[in-house]
Amino acid sequence: MVSANQEMVVYCFDTLVAHYNNQEPPPPAFDQAQHPLFVTWKKVVNGGDPRLRGCIGTLEARSLISGLKDYALTSALRDRRFPPIQANELPFLECTVSILTDYETANNYLDWEVCADLLVLVSGLFLPLKGALVHQMEQLSGDPEVTDSNFGISQPLIEARYNILYIAGSCSNIPVILKQNAIEKHGIIIEFSDPVYSTRRSATYLPEVAANEGWTKIEAIDSLIRKSGYNGPITDELRMQLQLTRYQSTLFTMHYSEYVSYVKERRGEAPILAAKSPHY
Repeated sequence: MVSANQEMVVYCFDTLVAHYNNQEPPPPAFDQAQHPLFVTWKKVVNGGDPRLRGCIGTLEARSLISGLKDYALTSALRDRRFPPIQANELPFLECTVSILTDYETANNYLDWEVCADLLVLVSGLFLPLKGALVHQMEQLSGDPEVTDSNFGISQPLIEARYNILYIAGSCSNIPVILKQNAIEKHGIIIEFSDPVYSTRRSATYLPEVAANEGWTKIEAIDSLIRKSGYNGPITDELRMQLQLTRYQSTLFTMHYSEYVSYVKERRGEAPILAAKSPHY
């Protein structure tokens, strides 16, 4: 199975930078394959929570190289929910590539699992591993007991068990982020016939969405029904009529600063923007 990886996210950043420079991106450093995929852009400002700036993909298998190139630009520039991303936003961006796998037909609208939040045990308290804590954790790069490996921390410091990270020793009273590519629980696709307009509607949420929003299954389903464009009453009868497909995904996230470090190390110089971002 192909998993989302660092090189895929680098290629998405390469593609966006090349767009602003009116160039072609460098060749990707990953193998060709066919998979459904999504590209998500978020913006982080002043240490706040990452805010969505674009997310578009395909539920059908696509060539990874052409698919990531297409959806890196489509999600950044043509997500109708947001204005196009401008070049001066690049330093604040993080990009996530999701590779979708394991499609299954569910028995009913509740036959799927919400991915659990990652928690860290810090001074006897379990804290969620997201939001502003992530930016506090980035300040730990100088801590001698924390290493900048693929996992973000030195292996002896942690034990991963049931989505809870137990931090051993006395490395810090601030949690340390786990930066490997994660396998989340189910994403969901719903399809149904609109009882008002007699049209087919469908919509999807990636596996991490329900947990990030703190939704129950029913809240996620109802939100997805609205996302499909349905504006009528949501009843138990309507929910029971849903055809639900569940899937899983692997994902990898990289901030622009990490992308710059990667390019410097591998290519000898930082990415350069030749011109200001065009206005759309």
